[in-house]
Amino acid sequence: MKHAEVKNRITETASFLFYKNGYNSTGINQIIAEAGIAKATLYNHFKSKEDICLAYLKHKNINFLDDFKTFTTSKPEGKDQILAIFDFLKLFYQDKDFNGCWCIKTVSEIPKDNEIIRNEIQTQKKDFISLIEHLITNNLTKIPHHQVTKLARQIYLLYESAVAESHLHQEDWPIIEAKNLCDNIIT
Repeated sequence: MKHAEVKNRITETASFLFYKNGYNSTGINQIIAEAGIAKATLYNHFKSKEDICLAYLKHKNINFLDDFKTFTTSKPEGKDQILAIFDFLKLFYQDKDFNGCWCIKTVSEIPKDNEIIRNEIQTQKKDFISLIEHLITNNLTKIPHHQVTKLARQIYLLYESAVAESHLHQEDWPIIEAKNLCDNIIT
């Protein structure tokens, strides 16, 4: 098996386990066993569990952003593309493996001084806000340019709270209500 394939298998295995069970509850030996590799193989690809965590966060984010862009931009231009943010979340919530936000789960498990993982998560969240800004700029032409970032942050907060609360309550009403609030603020 090629180097990149092995690294990808380790990343995918760790991603599944970290997202399902949590970062702290998933041990290196569990990743090794689930990936079907030797310990030396894991350490040939990753120096530490923290490095695996960074690969996990990046792996989840790349897939999320690609799927998010494809979904939202497939909707009719205008307000529908903005509200599609919450339709996307509803589909994410309905997935059998939905377990909330991988970033928030991870940041809640790391020490406060772990700047490497925290910085990666902050970068991912900033990238998500930028993507929302892009949607606003392309679809809500009546919004003044100086208001785009403020509105994107508000929509981001609605989205993030809907993720957390739908996970907590195991119901989709937080997503529905967040979409309704978003509709109110963009109308």
